[in-house]
Amino acid sequence: RERTMKTSIVFLLCVSVFPGFSQGRVVGGDEAGFAECNVFFPGQVPPEGFTESFHVKICQQYNKKPRFATLYSTKDKIPLYSAFKYTKPAQNEEENWLVEPQIDDPENDLHEMMHEADIIGTVSNLGANQALTSDYVGSGYERGLLNPSLLNEEDFQMATYTLTNAVPLSPPLSKSWHRDIGRVVEQALVPHCSKKDHLYLLAGAIPSSVRVKGKVSVPEILWLAACCDAPEGWSLGLVKKTNDETSLADLTVGQLEKQLLAGVHLFKGNCGEDNQSQKKTEAILQAVRQIRSGEQLGTSDNQEAKDSSLVRKVAGIIATPFIKLLELLIYVFVELVKFVFYFLWLVIKWVVGTALDGVYSLWNGLVSYLKAISMVLISIPYDIGRVIINIFLGFLQIVQDVVFLTYRILRIPVGFVLHLAAFPYHSICAIPTVLKDMASGIGGTFSLVVDATAALLHGFYYLASHIVKRFVPKGSSDD
Repeated sequence: RERTMKTSIVFLLCVSVFPGFSQGRVVGGDEAGFAECNVFFPGQVPPEGFTESFHVKICQQYNKKPRFATLYSTKDKIPLYSAFKYTKPAQNEEENWLVEPQIDDPENDLHEMMHEADIIGTVSNLGANQALTSDYVGSGYERGLLNPSLLNEEDFQMATYTLTNAVPLSPPLSKSWHRDIGRVVEQALVPHCSKKDHLYLLAGAIPSSVRVKGKVSVPEILWLAACCDAPEGWSLGLVKKTNDETSLADLTVGQLEKQLLAGVHLFKGNCGEDNQSQKKTEAILQAVRQIRSGEQLGTSDNQEAKDSSLVRKVAGIIATPFIKLLELLIYVFVELVKFVFYFLWLVIKWVVGTALDGVYSLWNGLVSYLKAISMVLISIPYDIGRVIINIFLGFLQIVQDVVFLTYRILRIPVGFVLHLAAFPYHSICAIPTVLKDMASGIGGTFSLVVDATAALLHGFYYLASHIVKRFVPKGSSDD
């Protein structure tokens, strides 16, 4: 909660200090399309067939409005295509390069493109999934725009200067690509589309295995696909090989799709390619050929132009070390300025963080104090009720003790009276038993006297017979 509060305040500070930041929205899933940027596709249907997990859809926005759409490869660190419409070019062109924080850190609270120096330390894994300015410095490659800024008006032009719209191109190739695309669009495509706002453009690149600083893929081929979604609709494809800056081949959109990933379809229904007017198509191709042949004639018909070009090349070779040294000094100066601003930003961040910590601690103390008071106020009725209940229970105990004592006192006379009242009953009931016992005693005494007399007579008899036997002589049997 504390981190979210801090991040929100930092975000508001950034918006207030840099109100012109480009805004971008990373859109996930094939079903979601490009959200508000679907308007840059015919029928609002994006190209199909780009289904790898490292393909990220970005709705590029500026001043809270969608400007163009980009499909970015986090594996190759370059865009696979940018979809846009032709607008009236701005007179002044100002480079202001930005990056997309959400590509590297989807969980952050930044929903817009920002300068690298402004998000260092606040975005996790910055540069893990996208190219940074440092990847181009000293590499010999320029940040070539797929959606050229020269084909856009001011707000749209500012939005094109994002590294999610740039691919590594050599300076001559970057210059020829932008020149060729600009001339083809303005001189061959726009004049032959009856509804200018129905001219949809896709500028893309095919990654190669060559990588700048082992990270950013150098395109093997640059391509442009155009679709005029009007009553007299047509489509066209152009291809430029990066190893030949003068090449510019025209082909159908179907032929272009075969050079891309398997199963790719750039336009819904191929933009009516099967039903387009041959006359209209031939006129467009003728204009493209005139542009291409005009550039070639311009470099071969005039010997003086050749000599001038040779002189420029020699001068360029001589001036290159000084230019590189100047670029290095400018880069060092820019990095120094960035460091100063970054240091100031850290100081401001520390001050703001300390203030927020104090406010947060004060808030916690206030909440704890209010909570303690609330608990005390809540416990007062509870304690009063508990005391009343204890008093009532004590009173009941006293009543119980009094009743029990009264019972014990009254129990003594009551028992005596009961025993006294029961005496006659027990006495009368005992008479038969006493008479029986007396009869048994008299009978026993009489029986004892009879037995004693019999025993005495028997003893006398025994004694007399014994004396007689001893002292009287035995006679005959007759006697």
